[in-house]
Amino acid sequence: MIKAAYVHIPFCHHICHYCDFNKVLMERQPVDGYLSSLAQEMHMIMETSSMDSLESIFVGGGTPTALDEGQLDYLVTSIGEKLTFGPDAEYTFEANPGDLSPGKLRILKAGGVNRLSFGVQSFNDELLKSIGRSHRAEDVFTSIRTAQDIGFENISVDLIYSLPGQTLDDFRETLKTALDLQLPHYSGYSLIIEPKTVFYNLMNKGKLTLPGEDAEARMYELLMEEMERHGLHQYEISNFARPGYESTHNLTYWNNEEYYGFGAGAHSYVEGRRRSNYGPLKKYMEPLARGELPLNDNHPVTRNEQMEEEMFLGLRKTAGVSIRHFQEKFEEDLLELFREEINGLIARKLIEQEDGHLRLTRKGRLLGNEVFQAFLK
Repeated sequence: MIKAAYVHIPFCHHICHYCDFNKVLMERQPVDGYLSSLAQEMHMIMETSSMDSLESIFVGGGTPTALDEGQLDYLVTSIGEKLTFGPDAEYTFEANPGDLSPGKLRILKAGGVNRLSFGVQSFNDELLKSIGRSHRAEDVFTSIRTAQDIGFENISVDLIYSLPGQTLDDFRETLKTALDLQLPHYSGYSLIIEPKTVFYNLMNKGKLTLPGEDAEARMYELLMEEMERHGLHQYEISNFARPGYESTHNLTYWNNEEYYGFGAGAHSYVEGRRRSNYGPLKKYMEPLARGELPLNDNHPVTRNEQMEEEMFLGLRKTAGVSIRHFQEKFEEDLLELFREEINGLIARKLIEQEDGHLRLTRKGRLLGNEVFQAFLK
């Protein structure tokens, strides 16, 4: 049973220097045509799927809140008409702090959206400017205050650390400001330099000064310590929540469960197959105009791949991988199947076996990619 759907809006008013997601500058783009194509794709998929009521919908980008009020209303109306979900479903919109007017917030609220995820990244205005963000700290305070006044309680903010020129003290200040907001959910990610980004080009020219691995590790440790001190449980490597506010949608991915993906460049995991749509807008929209799905790739996930994914996705969670659940799902003993990898990682004190689970140690969280890589054959 598929419980989750992701909807991709690729438009942005401004491109951030670190972003490698499928996105385009909004100006002179066929936004209305894209939204119509998106509605068509949702209709075609749902027509042929025996879909139960979804437990989570996540609208990401790009910047979904870059849409104007009319476009935003069309989008939430389309989602409400094409997808089946109840009032208790988690329905998230990614938001840029500078884009959310009271009118847009009221449209989201009326459409059933009950969770907002703000891309804050930092509360240092100079750093925000240097990484290509268009908002400033004051926009965050205004947007969150307005959202709360309109009735949004489940609000999350994303932070990025190990930014060019960022110090430990600066990140400490950003954490303090973020935690003073007393929100129920926070995400904290280290900067990753991806190809085809402004930062990647600057790095190749020797013009990007990063804090370095040791400073990055200290920032991550500070993140974990401060979140714990403020009563926020680390339920995944980069995510922290008050009890009951863990992201249902993201747990779908980490639990290695299936989900729909709609929109340009979106990925799906349906009936044992991983599918991806064409990324360029024209290549995405043209097949839909002919009544065809815009699939760029559609391949089965082998049994071995499923088991590997169960391990490296599940180990991202603080709870870890359930040995019993793995046995029930695959009829395999993971301790036997991955004996060499597990013993090696336990010997290095990167994972531990406890209460019927394999999970990362605190040291393992700092070296997570090494752990995950061990299960990829």
